[in-house]
Amino acid sequence: MISDRMAEILRRLQTNDWSDAVADAAEPLGVDGISVSAGSGTGVTEILWSSGGISDGFEDLQATLGQGPGPDSLAAGTAVRVPDLTRVLEDRWPALVTEASVLSVGAVFCFPLRIGAITLGVLTLVRSACGPLTAGQGDDANALAAVLTKRVLDLGFPLLSAPEEESLPYHHAVLHQATGMVSAQLSVSLAEALLRLRAHAYSNSLNLTDTARDIVARRLRLAPEPPPMNVIDDADED
Repeated sequence: MISDRMAEILRRLQTNDWSDAVADAAEPLGVDGISVSAGSGTGVTEILWSSGGISDGFEDLQATLGQGPGPDSLAAGTAVRVPDLTRVLEDRWPALVTEASVLSVGAVFCFPLRIGAITLGVLTLVRSACGPLTAGQGDDANALAAVLTKRVLDLGFPLLSAPEEESLPYHHAVLHQATGMVSAQLSVSLAEALLRLRAHAYSNSLNLTDTARDIVARRLRLAPEPPPMNVIDDADED
């Protein structure tokens, strides 16, 4: 059963102030940040909306490394709850766990945005302190994810249609533009271009959004040879 506070937030989600309503959900959920991301067709989630701060940092980290609870939730279509990132097995998300500690992320909870057998995206809750969600907070999070699924469908995000670039959230738009530019410049597929972007960001200790922004502004052009390290493969081999 959902809380009265969440019921009020879900009602507000039906209006045009839906982003403010999602931000306000952090209080009843007991978290420090919330983000909504969508599947990109490459196994990596792409941010649609974020409350900022710790959520922005964590989403960029997952996108850069290509690993984490968000991508896992998207792939499996199930919730991934991590009440204590410091206790995650080393071989699960080896690079992410180390980097997340720098962001002061202690706990992460991801809930899929599903319609039938299709997973459209992920609702991610981030908290600096370790600890599980209460049963009531879990119910609230599931209810929020269900309503956000409909909202994502209503807004046309992301791959169900081809929305105009200017209508996309900034993170999503700049990453798509940069991926397309790298694909054209290096004559590689979009999936390979995204991999090159992520490898460059990781090897230079940058986040993916900043790297994409530099590509779009033509301050950065990736070399044509393959990157020296494959972020996904290295993570899998550790």
